[in-house]
Amino acid sequence: MAAEEKKNVITYAGLKKYEDELHNLKVVRRQEVAQKIKEAREQGDLSENAEYDAAKDEQRDIEARIEELEAILKNVEVVVEDEVTLDKVSIGCRVRIHDVLDDEDLTYTIVGSSEANSLEDKISNESPVGRALIGAKVGDTVTASTAAGDFQYKVLQIDRVDG
Repeated sequence: MAAEEKKNVITYAGLKKYEDELHNLKVVRRQEVAQKIKEAREQGDLSENAEYDAAKDEQRDIEARIEELEAILKNVEVVVEDEVTLDKVSIGCRVRIHDVLDDEDLTYTIVGSSEANSLEDKISNESPVGRALIGAKVGDTVTASTAAGDFQYKVLQIDRVDG
Protein backbone atom coordinates (compact mmCIF):
# COMPACT_ATOMS: atom_id res chain seq x y z
CA MET A 1 0.00 0.00 0.00
CA ALA A 2 1.46 3.34 -1.04
CA ALA A 3 1.93 5.99 1.59
CA GLU A 4 -0.81 8.60 1.48
CA GLU A 5 0.43 11.91 0.12
CA LYS A 6 0.49 14.69 2.66
CA LYS A 7 -2.20 17.29 2.06
CA ASN A 8 -1.00 20.84 1.50
CA VAL A 9 -3.19 22.74 3.94
CA ILE A 10 -3.69 26.26 2.65
CA THR A 11 -5.95 29.24 3.30
CA TYR A 12 -8.23 30.52 0.56
CA ALA A 13 -6.06 33.66 0.29
CA GLY A 14 -3.00 31.46 -0.19
CA LEU A 15 -4.79 29.36 -2.81
CA LYS A 16 -5.73 32.49 -4.75
CA LYS A 17 -2.13 33.78 -4.55
CA TYR A 18 -0.72 30.49 -5.87
CA GLU A 19 -3.32 30.23 -8.65
CA ASP A 20 -2.62 33.82 -9.73
CA GLU A 21 1.14 33.21 -9.73
CA LEU A 22 0.72 29.99 -11.73
CA HIS A 23 -1.50 31.74 -14.28
CA ASN A 24 1.00 34.60 -14.61
CA LEU A 25 3.91 32.20 -15.09
CA LYS A 26 2.09 30.12 -17.70
CA VAL A 27 0.44 32.94 -19.65
CA VAL A 28 2.73 35.97 -19.29
CA ARG A 29 6.22 34.90 -18.20
CA ARG A 30 6.50 31.94 -20.60
CA GLN A 31 5.72 34.26 -23.51
CA GLU A 32 8.21 36.88 -22.34
CA VAL A 33 11.02 34.34 -22.04
CA ALA A 34 10.17 32.73 -25.37
CA GLN A 35 10.47 36.17 -26.95
CA LYS A 36 13.84 36.77 -25.26
CA ILE A 37 15.13 33.41 -26.52
CA LYS A 38 13.88 34.16 -30.04
CA GLU A 39 15.60 37.57 -30.05
CA ALA A 40 18.84 36.08 -28.70
CA ARG A 41 18.81 33.36 -31.39
CA GLU A 42 18.43 36.01 -34.06
CA GLN A 43 21.74 37.54 -32.91
CA GLY A 44 23.59 34.54 -34.33
CA ASP A 45 26.31 32.57 -32.50
CA LEU A 46 24.73 31.07 -29.35
CA SER A 47 28.02 29.81 -27.86
CA GLU A 48 28.97 33.24 -26.49
CA ASN A 49 25.52 34.77 -26.25
CA ALA A 50 24.94 35.93 -22.66
CA GLU A 51 21.34 37.00 -23.40
CA TYR A 52 20.53 33.51 -24.70
CA ASP A 53 22.09 31.82 -21.64
CA ALA A 54 20.25 34.17 -19.26
CA ALA A 55 16.93 33.61 -21.04
CA LYS A 56 17.39 29.81 -20.96
CA ASP A 57 18.20 30.01 -17.22
CA GLU A 58 15.09 32.12 -16.65
CA GLN A 59 13.03 29.64 -18.67
CA ARG A 60 14.33 26.76 -16.52
CA ASP A 61 13.49 28.67 -13.31
CA ILE A 62 9.97 29.46 -14.53
CA GLU A 63 9.30 25.84 -15.51
CA ALA A 64 10.61 24.64 -12.12
CA ARG A 65 8.32 27.07 -10.28
CA ILE A 66 5.34 26.02 -12.41
CA GLU A 67 6.06 22.39 -11.52
CA GLU A 68 6.36 23.29 -7.83
CA LEU A 69 3.08 25.23 -7.82
CA GLU A 70 1.24 22.47 -9.69
CA ALA A 71 2.49 19.93 -7.12
CA ILE A 72 1.25 22.12 -4.25
CA LEU A 73 -2.14 22.71 -5.87
CA LYS A 74 -2.62 19.08 -6.90
CA ASN A 75 -2.98 17.88 -3.33
CA VAL A 76 -4.44 20.92 -1.60
CA GLU A 77 -6.89 21.17 1.28
CA VAL A 78 -8.36 24.65 1.55
CA VAL A 79 -9.20 26.13 4.94
CA VAL A 80 -11.99 28.65 4.54
CA GLU A 81 -11.22 31.41 7.02
CA ASP A 82 -14.92 32.33 7.42
CA GLU A 83 -15.62 28.79 8.67
CA VAL A 84 -12.78 28.73 11.21
CA THR A 85 -14.14 28.34 14.72
CA LEU A 86 -12.68 30.76 17.23
CA ASP A 87 -12.98 28.58 20.33
CA LYS A 88 -9.50 27.13 19.74
CA VAL A 89 -6.40 27.87 17.65
CA SER A 90 -6.53 26.33 14.17
CA ILE A 91 -5.18 26.91 10.68
CA GLY A 92 -6.57 30.10 9.19
CA CYS A 93 -6.93 32.09 12.42
CA ARG A 94 -4.95 34.97 13.86
CA VAL A 95 -3.78 34.42 17.42
CA ARG A 96 -2.43 36.94 19.91
CA ILE A 97 -0.16 35.31 22.47
CA HIS A 98 1.96 36.43 25.40
CA ASP A 99 5.58 35.24 25.42
CA VAL A 100 6.08 34.43 29.11
CA LEU A 101 9.91 34.46 28.94
CA ASP A 102 10.29 37.75 27.04
CA ASP A 103 7.16 39.32 28.59
CA GLU A 104 5.84 40.54 25.25
CA ASP A 105 2.70 40.05 23.19
CA LEU A 106 2.98 38.59 19.68
CA THR A 107 0.41 38.11 16.94
CA TYR A 108 0.62 35.32 14.37
CA THR A 109 -1.55 33.94 11.62
CA ILE A 110 -1.53 30.15 11.58
CA VAL A 111 -1.17 28.82 8.02
CA GLY A 112 -0.16 25.64 6.21
CA SER A 113 3.56 25.04 5.76
CA SER A 114 3.62 26.16 2.11
CA GLU A 115 2.28 29.61 3.12
CA ALA A 116 4.52 30.26 6.13
CA ASN A 117 6.33 33.60 5.98
CA SER A 118 8.01 34.97 9.10
CA LEU A 119 8.24 38.47 7.61
CA GLU A 120 4.41 38.55 7.47
CA ASP A 121 4.02 36.86 10.90
CA LYS A 122 2.53 33.77 9.22
CA ILE A 123 3.68 30.64 11.01
CA SER A 124 3.19 27.07 9.91
CA ASN A 125 0.96 24.68 11.77
CA GLU A 126 3.96 22.31 11.56
CA SER A 127 6.46 24.71 13.18
CA PRO A 128 7.24 24.15 16.87
CA VAL A 129 5.25 27.24 17.94
CA GLY A 130 2.40 26.50 15.51
CA ARG A 131 2.21 22.87 16.61
CA ALA A 132 2.09 23.92 20.28
CA LEU A 133 -0.67 26.48 19.62
CA ILE A 134 -2.99 24.28 17.49
CA GLY A 135 -5.99 23.29 19.61
CA ALA A 136 -5.22 25.72 22.45
CA LYS A 137 -8.01 27.92 23.82
CA VAL A 138 -7.93 31.50 25.11
CA GLY A 139 -6.32 31.43 28.54
CA ASP A 140 -4.27 28.27 27.86
CA THR A 141 -0.50 28.35 28.30
CA VAL A 142 1.41 26.11 25.90
CA THR A 143 5.06 25.10 25.67
CA ALA A 144 6.84 25.13 22.31
CA SER A 145 10.03 23.09 22.14
CA THR A 146 12.37 24.73 19.63
CA ALA A 147 16.04 24.39 18.72
CA ALA A 148 16.66 27.41 20.95
CA GLY A 149 14.91 25.78 23.92
CA ASP A 150 11.42 25.64 25.41
CA PHE A 151 9.20 28.71 25.27
CA GLN A 152 5.87 29.30 26.99
CA TYR A 153 3.05 31.22 25.39
CA LYS A 154 -0.30 32.19 26.85
CA VAL A 155 -3.14 32.45 24.33
CA LEU A 156 -4.74 35.89 24.72
CA GLN A 157 -7.07 36.17 21.72
CA ILE A 158 -8.18 34.21 18.65
CA ASP A 159 -9.59 36.11 15.64
CA ARG A 160 -10.52 35.62 12.04
CA VAL A 161 -7.81 36.84 9.69
CA ASP A 162 -10.13 39.44 8.14
CA GLY A 163 -11.51 40.52 11.49
